[in-house]
Amino acid sequence: MHAKSALALIPVLALLSGAPALAQEQTILPGYWDVTNKVSAIISQTKTEKRCITPAEVSKFVMGPSNRHYKCDYPTRVFKDGKIRLKGDCATKNGSKASVEATGTYSPTTFTMNAKISTVYAGVPLSANAITTAKRIAESCPAKPTAD
Repeated sequence: MHAKSALALIPVLALLSGAPALAQEQTILPGYWDVTNKVSAIISQTKTEKRCITPAEVSKFVMGPSNRHYKCDYPTRVFKDGKIRLKGDCATKNGSKASVEATGTYSPTTFTMNAKISTVYAGVPLSANAITTAKRIAESCPAKPTAD
């Protein structure tokens, strides 16, 4: 996996894979969120977006990096008392692998996760850091524009 692939592992809030629901613990509230992702590897990249998180998407949002480009498995997945701890591995469809370890905090209206990613490409160890910060800015999402 090259550096760009390492970066692709953590557009952290492409956190959307089919993650199981959290048992009995409320993590974040659904609503309209302001989300910033900062990835630092060979270069740094920051992306900020406003996004609607529905009740069905809450667990996928908070449960750890994974998306359509790679699949992640987190044997260590702890969300308790406002603290987050994840540890696992991700693999791309072509078999490239990376280790991910993340810690953070959450409340019903805030979310912060710091992730460290480690991989090897052509025998050279590569690492990246990713930080996601999110703040709920409204209880409901704006109405989608209608076609005229």
